[in-house]
Amino acid sequence: MSARAGLSAGEIARKALHVGAGLLALTLPWLTRWQALAICIGAFFMNAWLLPRITRHLLEREDDRRRGYAAGIIYYPLAVGALLLLFGSRMDAVAAAWGILAFGDGFATIAGRLAGGPSPSWNPGKTWTGILAFVVAGGAAAVALATWMARHDPGPDPSLLFLAAACGAAALVCALVESYPTGFNDNITVPLMAGGILAGLFRVDATILKESVPSMLAALPAAVIVNLLATTAAFAAGTVGVSGAVVGMILGVALWVFGGWQAFVILFLFFVLGSGTTKVGYAGKAARGIAQERGGRRGARHAIANAAVPVFLAFLALSTPRGDLFRMAMVAALATAAFDTVSSEIGQVWGRRPFLPTTLRRVPPGTEGAISVEGTLAGVAAAAVIAGAAGLLGLTGGGGLIAAAVIVAAAFFGATLESYLGASGAALDNEAMNLANTAAGALFAIGATSFMVPGR
Repeated sequence: MSARAGLSAGEIARKALHVGAGLLALTLPWLTRWQALAICIGAFFMNAWLLPRITRHLLEREDDRRRGYAAGIIYYPLAVGALLLLFGSRMDAVAAAWGILAFGDGFATIAGRLAGGPSPSWNPGKTWTGILAFVVAGGAAAVALATWMARHDPGPDPSLLFLAAACGAAALVCALVESYPTGFNDNITVPLMAGGILAGLFRVDATILKESVPSMLAALPAAVIVNLLATTAAFAAGTVGVSGAVVGMILGVALWVFGGWQAFVILFLFFVLGSGTTKVGYAGKAARGIAQERGGRRGARHAIANAAVPVFLAFLALSTPRGDLFRMAMVAALATAAFDTVSSEIGQVWGRRPFLPTTLRRVPPGTEGAISVEGTLAGVAAAAVIAGAAGLLGLTGGGGLIAAAVIVAAAFFGATLESYLGASGAALDNEAMNLANTAAGALFAIGATSFMVPGR
């Protein structure tokens, strides 16, 4: 999806292979998850050692030659393998996500290079032409492959309108993520993002969703009034800016409508914990240049990073047969956000020996990825508060202490993963890190809950 620069012979060959490999998704109806995974492992070894010799390194970019291997070509089969491991229970989602990776990413580069056009403000190396091509080609391929999988499934065929909406939404999100300079290879971020979204959306039951419409409409007035009061108070208190108040209100209303007032209480509790600890020792943090910018006022990107995943999970809890599982994941995502924010803010003030999780080397407070014992304990306490409140509000399905332990463990996992990525030098800003850690915490909770309570 690069800005206009023409297509070299190597780029044409790379994209032909990239798109063509997506056609292998047509074989998934006749393969088990493990057979397909074995093929991915074989493709990884072929791409790593045999393909460069056959093509005489034609597929390598300059960065690949300096690195000594073609990263994208090697990561491609690994990403498909990860899709199979994580979402193999929904092979239709695996196929559709593969289509977004192959056709969306492939045609985006072709369109961007040949047609050019204006660039988005966040990345001058990308074009809106490429983003549009990604959404159209990736969404169409995902619909086609999901339809193909449905025709080989004995269950009822999903409606074309539903598939278009789900695959189009996934392709749009992936196109925007791909255009953002994260520092991660697109062959990893795109399929995992697509797989997570589609594995959830393909579980939506139209009957359940239709039956939920009256309750959603009934909840809307109270949701709007309470969120309006809450965001007005937050703005007056100096904890959010204008964009943060507007977007935060939209997300808060959505969470209430999808998850009930109980879910909103958990979101509000996270906001109180995060905002309160941000103000702790703020003058000292500001003097050292490590305080939250704009006097602690958080904007729209911060609201999206911390609440987008919980809102999506609340929607899945409302509209799928596995409501308890997705509600647990929603709480875990908010607990992860609370853990991350509180541990960071408290660690910067009272952390005596901050260190990097990758090397265990001591570093100054505020160093990207640094953690401290004091901050970690504060994060655990914050996650425990979220878990306890969720249990009292009936959001953990009566799981008691086990559910609370899963939520705290998920929060620890997500926040620690963020610290590791930050310490490793990943080119992600704070908001992108927050989005990643809430998703990681939610996935951990889904995996742990499914393992301990099969079928849940």
